[in-house]
Amino acid sequence: MMRKKQILLVGMTVILLFPSFQVKTNAEMVKGTLTSKDEVVYATLNASGELKDIYVVNTLDVAQAGEIVDYGNYSNIKNLTDLSEMNQDGQTVRIDAAEGKFYYQGNLTDDSELPWDVTVSYLLDGKKGNPEDLAGKSGHLDIQIETDPNAAVDKVFYENYLLQISLLLPNEYKNIDASGGMIANAGENKQITFTVMPGQAENLRVEADVEDFEFQGIQIAAVPSTLPIDTSEIGKMTDDMATLSDAIRDVNNGVSELEDGAVQLNNGVSSLKNGSAQYKSGMNQINGASSKIVAASKTINDALQKVSSSLSRNSDGMDITKLAELPKGLTQLAGGLTETANGLVILQESYSQAYISLDGAIASIPTQQVSEEEIAALYASGANSDVLDRLVAYYAATQNIRGTYSATKKAFDAVGPSLNQTSGVLKEMSGALTSTANELTASLEEMDMSALGELQKGLATLAANYGEFHSGLVGYTAGVSKLSDSYNEFHSGVVGLAGGTSELATGVGELQNGTNQLYEETKDLPEQMQEEINQMIAEYDKSDFEPVSFVSPKNENVHSVQFVIKTESIQKEEPETKQAKIEEQKGFWQLLLDLFRK
Repeated sequence: MMRKKQILLVGMTVILLFPSFQVKTNAEMVKGTLTSKDEVVYATLNASGELKDIYVVNTLDVAQAGEIVDYGNYSNIKNLTDLSEMNQDGQTVRIDAAEGKFYYQGNLTDDSELPWDVTVSYLLDGKKGNPEDLAGKSGHLDIQIETDPNAAVDKVFYENYLLQISLLLPNEYKNIDASGGMIANAGENKQITFTVMPGQAENLRVEADVEDFEFQGIQIAAVPSTLPIDTSEIGKMTDDMATLSDAIRDVNNGVSELEDGAVQLNNGVSSLKNGSAQYKSGMNQINGASSKIVAASKTINDALQKVSSSLSRNSDGMDITKLAELPKGLTQLAGGLTETANGLVILQESYSQAYISLDGAIASIPTQQVSEEEIAALYASGANSDVLDRLVAYYAATQNIRGTYSATKKAFDAVGPSLNQTSGVLKEMSGALTSTANELTASLEEMDMSALGELQKGLATLAANYGEFHSGLVGYTAGVSKLSDSYNEFHSGVVGLAGGTSELATGVGELQNGTNQLYEETKDLPEQMQEEINQMIAEYDKSDFEPVSFVSPKNENVHSVQFVIKTESIQKEEPETKQAKIEEQKGFWQLLLDLFRK
């Protein structure tokens, strides 16, 4: 009975190993029609990324049954559709296919390669190690995945295919980080996905704190890039960029006008500084001369008072010969007053010139106001904020000076007429004294003692009137002194303003250079943006890509070619697995004999 059982098993084995099929000769086959062909390339890499196995599942869309010829550098082929035989002659595969879909597998030869070189490195706690030694280990794991073009394979796949690289890590792993990757929950795992664009070499990195490490491997899918690029909004984007460019141009023009105004302001303030210096000098001269004028006037006043008093006390016993000296003194006094009056005229002329310069300089300060919105727009333009701070401060200072000057202009206007009036009064007094001296001289020559009474009355009146004039002159010189001191402070402010406007002009010049450079760099922004968009579309839009066969350039009607690549997993070795490895090392006949020994 055992013997019959063994014979039956051997017979069944022979039937399985050597099936008999009805084979048609090439002459008997009718040529079929192939509509399209799809290729899915499956590749297995070891844990470090080295290629181990590669095969292709071909899908043929047969429109008319008959002989279909396909090509590929296969080491062997396998019918996945039915039990009909396939013929392989070198790289030529002949198939007697029925109408519809026909599937077959072709294992590529050992010298086949993928379009990408994939390198996977594993570092545990910063130390690089062999993947098989990491199973069951704990620590900080760093997985680095490098993708590079393989120059030995047609570059059409590298340049047109997008890589989607994904891997799973258990949720219990801590501090999972994948820069540039997307992390999503996938049940009990975290799925990490990277996208590598066509024609790009990448160095990807995943880090995590692991315990009792195991790893299911890395999956890579490569498909033609079909990223949809919507160009409907590009016109709006370029219009927005044109608006931005126009706004920058307007800012640049505004800053150019600001620079012109700043230069005019600086020139005006420089003139103001020079005019103010002349005015200050004139005021100092007036103030310096005031004490002399007051001293001379006091001397005259005292002399008149003394003469008048002497005449009233000693009119009866007065020595007429001494009285004859009075006209000479009055004439000298009149000359002094005339000289003072002439000095005031010169001073008034200097003051008028200085005041004209001062008024013109302040008038040159631009009256155009800068709004809060315009200032905010300047800050928002990206210009140097320090320079803008100084600009705003100088602008406020110049407006303050203009306002202060407008408020005090009446006082400045009154100085010139006052000097003219004072000069006129002094000249009138000088004329009166000269007339008095002349009349007194003539009177003395014809004079008798009876005329002394009238002389006494005249001198008393002159002394009284001159006393009032002297009091007014003292008050006037006090006002001039106060004005001179105040103007010294004003002039110091003008000098400081001149220095500030000089810095302002320099700063605005630098600002204008910056805005001009910004405008030059952005004036063609819409065209540059459109060019960049066109380049991006040309680089990533592969809508015009025509698929080609991965296994042979002779294949036609190729509809699609895809790649499915997976690295080996890293697993702890179980006792059952060790026994399975021993079984795998045995050949088929050894396993068959073991079956009969049982």
